[in-house]
Amino acid sequence: MSYVAGEYDVIVIGAGHAGCEAALAAARMGCETLLLTINLDMVAFMPCNPSIGGPAKGHVVREIDALGGEMGRNIDKTYIQLRMLNTGKGPAVHALRAQADKFLYQHTMKETIERQPKLTLRQGMAEELIVEDGVCRGVITKTGARYLGKAIVLTTGTYLRGKVIIGELMYESGPNNQQPSVKLSSHLKELGFELVRFKTGTPPRVHKDSIDFSKTEIQPGDEKPKFFSYETTEEVPNQIPCWLTYTTGETHQIIQDNLHRAPMFSGAIEGTGPRYCPSIEDKIVRFSDKPKHQIFLEPEGRNTSEYYVQGLSTSMPEDVQLSILRSVTGLEKVEMMRTGYAIEYDAVVPTQLWPTLETKRLPGLFTAGQINGTSGYEEAAGQGIMAGINAARKVLGKEPVILDRSQGYIGVLIDDLVTKGTSEPYRLLTSRAEYRLLLRHDNADLRLTPIGYEIGLISDERYERFLTKKSLVEQEIERLQTVKVRPEPWIQQLLKDAGTVELNNAVEALSLLRRPELDYRHIEQMSPSPFGLTDEMKEQVEIQIKYQGYIEKQLLQVERLKKMEQKKIPADIDYNAIHGIANEAKTRLANVRPISIGQASRVSGVNPADISILLVYLEHYNKAVAARG
Repeated sequence: MSYVAGEYDVIVIGAGHAGCEAALAAARMGCETLLLTINLDMVAFMPCNPSIGGPAKGHVVREIDALGGEMGRNIDKTYIQLRMLNTGKGPAVHALRAQADKFLYQHTMKETIERQPKLTLRQGMAEELIVEDGVCRGVITKTGARYLGKAIVLTTGTYLRGKVIIGELMYESGPNNQQPSVKLSSHLKELGFELVRFKTGTPPRVHKDSIDFSKTEIQPGDEKPKFFSYETTEEVPNQIPCWLTYTTGETHQIIQDNLHRAPMFSGAIEGTGPRYCPSIEDKIVRFSDKPKHQIFLEPEGRNTSEYYVQGLSTSMPEDVQLSILRSVTGLEKVEMMRTGYAIEYDAVVPTQLWPTLETKRLPGLFTAGQINGTSGYEEAAGQGIMAGINAARKVLGKEPVILDRSQGYIGVLIDDLVTKGTSEPYRLLTSRAEYRLLLRHDNADLRLTPIGYEIGLISDERYERFLTKKSLVEQEIERLQTVKVRPEPWIQQLLKDAGTVELNNAVEALSLLRRPELDYRHIEQMSPSPFGLTDEMKEQVEIQIKYQGYIEKQLLQVERLKKMEQKKIPADIDYNAIHGIANEAKTRLANVRPISIGQASRVSGVNPADISILLVYLEHYNKAVAARG
C-alpha cells in the first residue's frame, strides 16, 4: 500500500558523488530537497580507487569548487596525500591529485549533507517514477513511500541492474556487495528510454603488513601542497606515501595461462568496459610487447590496513587473483583482503538528454553521473552539480545554466555526452578539450566563480575575496608593463645566474618575465610588488604574461564558437523537410536535436556541407516565422 511520504521541490535519487553535489546545490539555492539513497552508510562512497583528481579530473574538481560545490572542500579536509602532477609540462596539463582517507571522506560528506538546511537525507530504494501528463512528478520506493517533487534528479551510478563478476561466479549486486536497483531499470525501459550495458571493475585490496615495501619505490606527497578548494587555507598534517612497483614476466604468464577463465575473454561479460582504464588481463593481451606494467600501492585511509592495488583491476577467479598478486615485485607474500571484480550495469544513452541534463523524453527528470555513461567520481560530481543547479533553476522559474566548451571541462564533458554520446564508459582527458590552455587548473575561479555567485552558491564574502584577487592580478600586470629594469651590475649578475641574456638597455619587467629562463621570483627580486600578492596571485600573473600570445589565439577561436552557439535552432524543426542534407545527418540531428548551430556542427556524422544547408534553411525559416508573427 503506497502513501505520500513527503513533497519537495527537488528529489535526488542516489547519494554517490553526483547525487551529493546535486542535492547540496539544489538545497543551497533555496529548494526543499530530498536525497534518497539505498543505504545511508554508502553516502559518497568510493567503491574503486581511494583518490580524487588527476589529469582533467582535477580540473573538474576545481571547477566544482569555483561554482560553489562540495567535492574540493571535502577532499581538502580528508586527504592523506596531495601531489601536483605534470609539473614538468605546461600549465594547461598541471593536475592536482589527492589520495583520500576514503572512510573519512564519506563520513565528512554525510555530515555536511545532514547539517545542510532545506536538505533531507533518507534511506529508501527507488523503484518507480511518478509520471503525470507526460511530466516526472516524483518517485515510489520499495516500501510504498510516494515522494512528490517538481524536479527529479536520477544519479544511480552503477546500481541499475548491477551484476558482479568474479571468474565463473556471477551475482546481482551493486558495488561492494550492496543491493542493486533492478526494478527502476525496467521502469526506465517501460518509459521508452534507451539503455546500454556498460562494465567497470576494481582491483583486489591487500593487507599492508604483508607488503615488502623495501622492494618498491616511495611516492611521497608534495612538501608544500596546493588545494582543490579556493576556500582551504590549512593543510592536513602527516601525509602518507604511496608506493610504486611493477608486474613481472611471471605475472604475464599466469594471466596468459588463465585467459580461458577470464570472463572478459570467455564471453561472460556483455557490457563494454572503459578503454582508458583496462583490466590487467586486457593490458597483458593488448600490450603483449611490454615486459612490465606499473602498479601503485595506495593506502585506503589512516585507520585501516587495506591497500588498493592501482593498475591491477581484474575479474579473474579468486585463486588466479592471489597468484597474480604474489607474482608482483614486493607482493610475494601478500595477503588479499578483498577480491577484485567486474561490475556490469545499465546506463542511459546520453544523447537522450538536453545540455541541461534534463531528459528530452520526460520533462522534469534529470540524470547525472555514471547513469549517463561516464566513469569516475569527478565526472559524476561535475554532472551532479550542473543537474542540481538546473533542476533548482527549473523549479525557481529561471533560465538554465549551460557551460560551453570554452568555459570549463564540465562543459566539454556534458557537450561530448549529449552531442556525441559514448560507446564505452566515458573518461575525461585533457586532449578532449580544444581550449585547454584557457581551462587551466589555476584559473577555474576566474572562469566560473561569477556564475557560482550569480546563481547563489558563492557567498558575498568569498566573492569579495575573488574580486580582490582578480583586481590585484590585473594591477600587477599593468605595473609590470610600466616598470623599467635597468642594466645595473646586480641585475646583470642575476640574469647571468638564471642562464639568460644580459641587458643592453632598460626594458619593461613584463618583457623580461616572458623569457623562458625567468619566472616571477626573478622579477620580484628586481622590482618587488607593492600589492602584497599571494603565491596563487603570483602564479596567475606569470601564466597570463608568459602565455599571452597563445591565450589570445584561443580567445579568438572562442569568439567564433560563441557566434555559432548564439545561432539557436528551434526545438520543433523538421530535419526531414530540409532538402540537401545527407540522410545520415538528418537522422543524427533528429536524434540529438541540437539547440544551436555550434552543437549541430559537433554531432557525429554531420559535415560542414550539412551545416551550410542548415544555416540557409534557418534563415528562411526565421523570416517565415517573423512574417507570420
